[in-house]
This record gives sequence, structure tokens and C-alpha cells, in this order.
Amino acid sequence: MMKNMASSSLEDLCFHINMKISNIKKCLLLRDIGKDDSRKPVLHKIRNDVILVHDLLNKMENEVKQQEKLRDLLKEMQKAAERDQKEAEHLLEHIPRYLPKPAQSRNIMPSVKGQTKAVECKAEKKPAKEKKPIKEAALITTEEFESVPAYMKGRITYDQINAVVQELNKAVVGKYKILYQPLKSMSAPVRNLYHRFVEEETKDTKGAFFIVEDDIKAFTQLKLDKKFHSILSILRHCQRVREIRGSGLIRYVIC
Repeated sequence: MMKNMASSSLEDLCFHINMKISNIKKCLLLRDIGKDDSRKPVLHKIRNDVILVHDLLNKMENEVKQQEKLRDLLKEMQKAAERDQKEAEHLLEHIPRYLPKPAQSRNIMPSVKGQTKAVECKAEKKPAKEKKPIKEAALITTEEFESVPAYMKGRITYDQINAVVQELNKAVVGKYKILYQPLKSMSAPVRNLYHRFVEEETKDTKGAFFIVEDDIKAFTQLKLDKKFHSILSILRHCQRVREIRGSGLIRYVIC
């Protein structure tokens, strides 16, 4: 076995030496050809062709680099377009319920003399008293939802949070519609609610819109369970509500 290994190594060494000798012979042959005047025109032509091929390769290399840059740019544009499409689809699927409704259109009908005049769809009414505004909490945006810590969200979804926001707004509107009513127009049960609302106000709630758990029970179908209070924590984190405690009550103030 040792003899075979020695024989193989010797053969490899001989092959390597022969290759070197062959390369030297080729170099000497080419040098001699260069001294031959009859072959110089052919060598010049080969040289010119090599230069042309070299320039062509450089141009091709530059073109490939430009195409690679264009490819990367198109990839970035594709990613941006996909992000925009996803955001648009998300917005389309989560259109807030509290968007203002479009104003009623007027029908334009020709008069007897051929002129046009605006005709109201409904009979004109006496100008109503200016309604007092009721503050409502804004829906949570996707960016705000993503910024909520994972330990706080748990398995709570974006839609579940905004559903609670809408129910809280329903309770706020229901409460303050009663507070803004004249006492004379109230029934006995509504008047009892009115007095409770007034009793729950403090100097800290002056000018603020707030509700308590009894209001949520009275005006919504929400279950005041552990999940509800977890969502309230998220709403506090997103600055949609804040708490004022006192007299055994937790007042949820709309921010």
C-alpha cells in the first residue's frame, strides 16, 4: 500500500512538472511568433478584436448593474404598493360607524317660466335649537393597536377594542341626552337617572364627559367581565379614557 501511495505521488509530481514545461514552451513559441513580421498584422487584428471585446464586456457589465438597480427599485415599489393595498383593504373593512352622513340633496326642477329653482325634499321646519355637543372617544387606529404591549393585548383583537369604544360612546350619548333634556319633559324613571347623574358629578368632573358602570349597564349590552376591564386598560394606555375615583365610584372620563 505504501508503494502505491509513493507511485501515485511521483506520477502527480511528474504531471505537474510536464505541465509547467509545456506552458514555458507555449510562451517561447508565442514570443517567437511576435518577432515574425509576416504574422504581425494578424496579431494586431487579434489585439484590436480583444480590445473591442473588452469594451463590449465593460458595457455589458454596466448594463447589468443598471438592470440590477432597476430590479431593486421595482421590488421596493412593489412592496410599497402591496403595503398600501393592505392598508386600503383594512380601512375599507373597518370604516367607523360614526362618520358624518352626507347632506341631503336638493331636487332641481324647472319652473313654469323655464327657470330652475331648488325644491327642498322635505317641508321646511322651524329652526331647531342648537344641540349641545357630546364628546365621544375616537376609535383606535391600527398604529395605536400595534403600539400596545403584547402582555396588555393578550388575545384581544383590534375589532374587539373598537367595538367597546363604540358601546362606551353609546352610553355617553345616552347619558348626556338625558342631562340636556328639560326636567318637565322627563318620565319618572328618566328623572331618577337624571338625579343620579347629577349626584355622581364632582368638582373633578366639571366640564368633563364621563360614565360609570351603571351607565354602561343601562345603555349597552356589554359584559363587565375581566376582558372588558383589560380593554379599558388598553383604552387608558391609548388615552381614550381616564379614571376619576371617589365616593366608591370609578368614573370613566372621555379624553
